Formats: sequence, C-alpha cells, structure tokens
Amino acid sequence: MDKKLITACGDELYEAMVNRKTVAPLTDRYSDITIDDSYHISLRMLDRRVEAGAKIIGKKIGVTSKAVMNMLNVHQPDFGYLTDDMVYASGTEVPISEQLIQPRAEGEIAFILKRDLCGPGVTNADVIRATECVLPCFEIVDSRVHDWKIKIQDTVADNASCGLFVLGDSAVDPRKVDLTTCGMVVEKNGAILSTGAGAAALGSPVNCVAWLANTLGEFGISLKAGEVILSGSLVPLEPVVAGDFMRVDIGGIGSASVRFV
Repeated sequence: MDKKLITACGDELYEAMVNRKTVAPLTDRYSDITIDDSYHISLRMLDRRVEAGAKIIGKKIGVTSKAVMNMLNVHQPDFGYLTDDMVYASGTEVPISEQLIQPRAEGEIAFILKRDLCGPGVTNADVIRATECVLPCFEIVDSRVHDWKIKIQDTVADNASCGLFVLGDSAVDPRKVDLTTCGMVVEKNGAILSTGAGAAALGSPVNCVAWLANTLGEFGISLKAGEVILSGSLVPLEPVVAGDFMRVDIGGIGSASVRFV
C-alpha cells in the first residue's frame, strides 16, 4: 500500500473510534494488504490520538491464548499502544456506552516496568529483572471493524483492537509469584464465567512480554521504564454491556473489578 492509502486507512479507523461507528474490514477491500502495512496504519491512527492530546503510557500484546485465537480466528499475536485516556482504576465505573462500540472484556496480568527492555535477545530473565511489579487487569477490547470480522491485518491496523483497561490495586513483585501456574477466575454479575492460568498466554505472560520486546526491537522500538505492558488474555473474551459487573481474581497477585456504564 502506498503512503497516501495508509494515511487514509489510519484516518478512517481513528474517525470510526471517535464517532463510534464501524467500518468494513480492510482485508475485504484491499486484498494485498500486509501485516507491515497494517502496523503503519495503526501508527497513523496513534498519531491522530496523540495530536488530540493523548499520551502513550504503554503497550499491549493481543491474541496470545488459544481461546482468543479460536474465537477471533486469528492465530498469531499482535501488539498495540496504550494511551492515558484508556486507563481506569479498579472498582470504578467504565463508560463503555459512551466510548466503545462492541466491547469485550478479558482478564490479564499487567506488567509495570522499572527499566527499558530492547530486543532482539531479550530473555524471560531479562523481563523479570526489568519488571517493577505485576497487577491484575481487565482489558476491554473493542473493534472498529464491523461485527469483529477481522483477520490479523484488520486487528493490527486497528491498534490491536485496543479499547480501555482497568488496573487492580495490588502490586506484586514478579519474583514472588509463579506467573505460569497462577490461576485466574473471572466472574460476571456474581457468577463464575471462566477460569484460566498464566500458561494460557504463550506458555507464560513472561513469554509474551519477551516476544513483544524482541518483536519491537527489530524496528528499533523499546519497552520503556514506567510503561504498562498488558501481557494478553488468559481467558476467552466476554461481550459486555452497560450494567454488567465483572471481577477477576489471580492467585498470588490479587483482584480487580469493574462496573460498566
């Protein structure tokens, strides 16, 4: 795709986000679109957010678990950028009816970095050394693509289907919890909805962060000290509407809750 078309697609997705309207899949309209094209489109969309006043505070890894891969029929991870207007504290009301289009919630483990990570060559040990703490997290993903009819190029272009996210109150040293075997329980409106474990995300959330650092390192981009890194869902995505209440508990880490309005 030429630069003009990449810019137009990025602008289209940004306007869809702002106006809460969906667009037809890019892969239906541009048969030759590549993943590389899609990342350039996502950067244009990000530029528009930053121009409007948002600040980049981290990055996310998406499509890491088999449950999510099978649900979306997307079979490789992707990444997107987090901005300061996406984040909410645990226990607060999250205005999905005002900000999102077709939201789905997922339980994750968030990493807060205390030093930079820049690949290639980043190991799991490097990730642990660079991590200040881990927290329970809800990511509320959203797609600007109609009916979530996405291929990998569509979700990449759409900033990895970023929506909003909620960080729990408990911050735990990653050396004090087994991030592979830790169990997750997600409740919705008082009933257990799903369960998972750290191993659901590429074998370990630490693997996910290492993958991201090494993938971005190929483009000269590093994970920065102070950034929030969302490591990927451990459970299936759950559609949510205003009025829903959800809670996630992660063994050895803690809990986070959210009420959608």
